[in-house]
Amino acid sequence: MQEKKEPLAYRMCPRTIEEFVGQEEIIGKEKLLYRMIKADRITSIILYGPPGTGKTSLARIIATATKSNFEKLNAVTSGVADIKRIVSDTQNPLLNPSGRTVLFIDEIHRFNKAQQDALLPYVENGTIVLIGATTENPFFEVNKALISRSSVFMLKPLAEEDIIKIIKNALADKERGLGNHDILMDDAALRHLAAICGGDARIALNALEIAVITSDLDKDGKIHIDLKTIEECVQKKAITFDKSGEGHYDNISAFIKSMRGSDPDAAVFYLARALYAGEDPEFLARRIIICASEDVGMANPTALQVAVAAAEAVRMIGMPEGRIILSHAAVMVATSPKSNSCYAAISKALDDVAKKNTGDVPMHLRNAVTPGMKELGYGEGYKYAHSYPGNIVKQEYLPKEMRGTVYYQPSSNGYEARIKEWLEKFRNRT
Repeated sequence: MQEKKEPLAYRMCPRTIEEFVGQEEIIGKEKLLYRMIKADRITSIILYGPPGTGKTSLARIIATATKSNFEKLNAVTSGVADIKRIVSDTQNPLLNPSGRTVLFIDEIHRFNKAQQDALLPYVENGTIVLIGATTENPFFEVNKALISRSSVFMLKPLAEEDIIKIIKNALADKERGLGNHDILMDDAALRHLAAICGGDARIALNALEIAVITSDLDKDGKIHIDLKTIEECVQKKAITFDKSGEGHYDNISAFIKSMRGSDPDAAVFYLARALYAGEDPEFLARRIIICASEDVGMANPTALQVAVAAAEAVRMIGMPEGRIILSHAAVMVATSPKSNSCYAAISKALDDVAKKNTGDVPMHLRNAVTPGMKELGYGEGYKYAHSYPGNIVKQEYLPKEMRGTVYYQPSSNGYEARIKEWLEKFRNRT
């Protein structure tokens, strides 16, 4: 049998909305996008989500369903001249009697500001109905004016059951898929492929195609796809974020919030995701240091020491052993009692410094470095704490304008409970 030239993932793209699998939240029956496509009443939209989740497939479905002129551009290879050409053709009544074009721009986040601005007047007056596809957060990467004139639909990684359905469709389809091959795929292989592709249908179908074309026929004339075959065809699990995109920020946010929330299992999980995706270990070490101070603070002062030591150790040792050190520090921070009192204290103090008349440093706290300064009262009346019982002396340290202000309010957690008890005595001393 003659093999088809196009990749399986391309051939199996859904042709109609009924063939589309997954994304029920936005494309399910009676959902807004479903109704827009069915009624051919598409307005400008931005499709946002990871690779292999159906953005281009939806654009193709719209292209088939719409009675309007349909054009496609790729932001990597196109520019303002291409936009102007499409607008000119759209406004030509001989070429386009409807005077309207649905324009699909793949990877729209790669358009610069000038290119995006060139679209704006035509999107606004309805000459162009924009369909933009992007793997990056459009609220960061796409012109705000375009966003305000578009509906943003967020596509999520496909569920494992959706991937399984897509794979089974490809195995059964004789016209576009692999249905003309006698293929026996083990359930374990099927489920492993669905789990390991990271919600990306393209990765799953590419791996399936490789498995089929690189496998020999068994004695019974069938192609047998087992777990080992799939493991070889997908050498490394796909991570649904890259270390420079939005997924990077989502993962690091979850990592920090897991440490703050005292969940060592989640902290280690997000640490592993980051390391697996190639995140800079020193960047991760710095985030642990920040969390050790901001979220643990004085409830366990040694957490900061461990975090700093871990960062230095990772710098000295490198990977892969550095993963152990990072795990050690992350678990230490996650399992420590928590207090953000130092963070709150400096935030309040900075706010006061920025907004209030905070006065000058009291004269008795200033150093008299010359005889003339001493004559002016520098250092006069200063009480040296070590000359008093317990190395403590009652003395005003804040400027007159700020006296009585409390910035540091210790919690009752961990070691800070002892500090709280001591500080209450210090503040109430006579």
